[in-house]
Amino acid sequence: MDDRVRQVEAIIEYEFKNKGLLKLALTHSSAALNQANIGLDNERLEFLGDAVLELSISEYLYKTYPDMNEGQMTRSRAGLVREAALYRAARRMGLGEHIHMSHGEEMSGGRDKPAILSDTLEAVIAAIFLDGGFDAAKRFVLNFTHQSIENKEVSLYVTDYKTTLQEYVQRRHKGSTLEYRLAGEEGPDHKKVFLMQLLFNGEVIGEGAGTSKQSAGQEAARLALKRLKKDNPE
Repeated sequence: MDDRVRQVEAIIEYEFKNKGLLKLALTHSSAALNQANIGLDNERLEFLGDAVLELSISEYLYKTYPDMNEGQMTRSRAGLVREAALYRAARRMGLGEHIHMSHGEEMSGGRDKPAILSDTLEAVIAAIFLDGGFDAAKRFVLNFTHQSIENKEVSLYVTDYKTTLQEYVQRRHKGSTLEYRLAGEEGPDHKKVFLMQLLFNGEVIGEGAGTSKQSAGQEAARLALKRLKKDNPE
């Protein structure tokens, strides 16, 4: 078990002061029942981890995307914390091979079951929270969250204007090109604002500002789509 702990610490880039917390987070209920240690599994940690995860994502969305309204933040958060998203993140980490479970559960494919992997990831979040505090847990959450966003496993926008614009151009303006260009940055590092320009066949048809390049690009795409539809009504 100590090897398992060290390997997972390397994966999650966090070293525990209390190794027992990580051991507990990696213990599936089937293993605890096998050992007649009812309750010595990760289910209580999973409960706590779910709350820490939601708070981390809520704060991230609130601070990073001021252009999102409450409904958009709610739906974006739901996409980031749902079982499928956590399962993919846990698989990327290879977390399944380090979970302590019964032989029967393992033989039934337990190491790749979405529910088991997502629950274990939430338990690990809670273990980090209890061991190192909220900031440490949040860093871990945002690390795998950013990977999910970069891999386009989830979309932060209810309306993905970049994709919608691309599809519209392919349908109505075949052969045309779209290019996003960073036009400038303003403000201090902790409160930076980005300006993105969208070029259609080399001509700027949309400019957007945002607290991230992604949000600025989405705004530029929204305005460009509005302009193209106005000039070329369907």
